[in-house]
Amino acid sequence: MSYSVGQVSAFADVTVRTLHHYDKAGLLSPSERSHAGYRLYSEADLARLQQILFYRELGFPLDEIAAIFKEPQANAVEHLRARQRQLSEEIARLQRLAEVAERAIEVQQTGVSLTPQERFEVFGEITFDLSYATEAERKWAHSEGQREAMARAAAHTKEDWRRLMGEATAWRAELLAAFDDGEPADGERSMDLAEEHRLHISRWFTTCPPDMHRRIADDFVADPRAFALVVPPSQQRPGLAAYMSKAVHANAARHAGGPADSEEHR
Repeated sequence: MSYSVGQVSAFADVTVRTLHHYDKAGLLSPSERSHAGYRLYSEADLARLQQILFYRELGFPLDEIAAIFKEPQANAVEHLRARQRQLSEEIARLQRLAEVAERAIEVQQTGVSLTPQERFEVFGEITFDLSYATEAERKWAHSEGQREAMARAAAHTKEDWRRLMGEATAWRAELLAAFDDGEPADGERSMDLAEEHRLHISRWFTTCPPDMHRRIADDFVADPRAFALVVPPSQQRPGLAAYMSKAVHANAARHAGGPADSEEHR
């Protein structure tokens, strides 16, 4: 039995133009012609079309499909295995993107509620890298501290942010001065600055015990985006992130086993 182009187009759910393209590409040429010269497809042609559509659904380009058809036994399994690996990698990539998009939505919904102009006015050079914020959300998704920090950040008013950033600016100037003066990272001055930073987090975001502060400081060294939230790149010095991290660890050791600081809960 033979079928016209229109019939094949209808039940195979492909356009007539696509069938003509497959013909010109040498992938699927109708086996027969009507008396009037119209293309007619045989059962074997339809089986070949089904194979083409299968490979197309898997994302194979037409030239690769043609290569498979030339030596089906030699090429089909090899090509399919390669495509399987590609699809698995793509699925994993898309899954990661879906997770990032989900967290990005959460960050946007619970983040700093200021207009772009207000953000620039309040934060200046300090910028929030969305990719880092999203990864932090994923990393600390099960942390009560992270949830509290996001909730409190969302509740801050513009005036709150002005005060917060004013504190941070003054503290940053002291940190840079200590670093430039060659103050040891584990010296009293540097440890006091680390303690001020810890209490700043507690006042404005979430209670920050020394162990948590150490993990935050480790991120400063591991990820430049994290440290950029504390010191903008234009003010950074080589080794400053490591210096801050060392000061935090030294301060945590100094406070180990000591009484909880009531100032954390102000």
